[in-house]
Amino acid sequence: MRTLGIALLMLLALPAQAIEIFATVPEWAALAREIAGKEANVFVATHALQDPHRVEARPSLIARARRADLVIATGAELEIGWLPLVLRESGNPRVQPGQPGYFEAASVVRMLDVPTRLDRADGDVHAQGNPHIQTDPRNILKVAQALTERLATVDAAHAADYRAHFTAFADKWQAAEARWEKEAAPLRGVAVAVQHAAWSYLADWLGLKVVAVLEPKPGVEPSAAYLAKLVDEAKTTRPRLVIRAAYNDPRPGEWYAGQVKIPLVTLPFTVGGDDAAPDLFALFDDTVQRLLAGLK
Repeated sequence: MRTLGIALLMLLALPAQAIEIFATVPEWAALAREIAGKEANVFVATHALQDPHRVEARPSLIARARRADLVIATGAELEIGWLPLVLRESGNPRVQPGQPGYFEAASVVRMLDVPTRLDRADGDVHAQGNPHIQTDPRNILKVAQALTERLATVDAAHAADYRAHFTAFADKWQAAEARWEKEAAPLRGVAVAVQHAAWSYLADWLGLKVVAVLEPKPGVEPSAAYLAKLVDEAKTTRPRLVIRAAYNDPRPGEWYAGQVKIPLVTLPFTVGGDDAAPDLFALFDDTVQRLLAGLK
């Protein structure tokens, strides 16, 4: 009996096992690490220089999802081409849509670019709106708050830790957001061209005016004739910058920028998109500074 009691005490003294988090994209992996801290093992399915729309449902991803306690996805059909297959093949009931272990970031923010019609002829259109919500730091804070409560539900034993981490993160984030907005004041009202329609939330936050999209339809590479048409229109729209994500093919943006004689600004788009953006705070530091440098 004494031996059994000692064994029980030893089990109780063991630290609680960290929960397993499967994040679809780098920004949500970074946010999970901010909120969960050492209470979680965080895996990210994609990297910053990878097109998040086009991911292969590899066996390794299925194996990771099989072990997950929580899946964090963007939603809004960003991962529609691969995540449903990964989740289905994982056989993990905890992380299926509709269960507490499945969380979509887009479900807690105001969606932009919601289409008025759905037609595949219009390109890679997302029925729920533009999924690239991470380019606005105001959305990051909303997602962080909702994610905190979901973590508290999935792992109630550490609920107080998650909420404490969120409070500390929110204080730092709001201070940083105020600084970014002050620094970015010269960008308000600036006309820009974008390579892919991935910057609606950034433009909404900073007051940028998107006057041209180099893709004729979402996900469709531009032809020479289409780019030439945009160059001609630039005489009227007068963009001052071209913006591309680090994972985009640079050639369309470089050609357009050269013809219009304006800077091409490459933004990290997500955590790890360049060496200066290793975390969420650095992501927006770098984004704002690159845009300001482009204006000069």
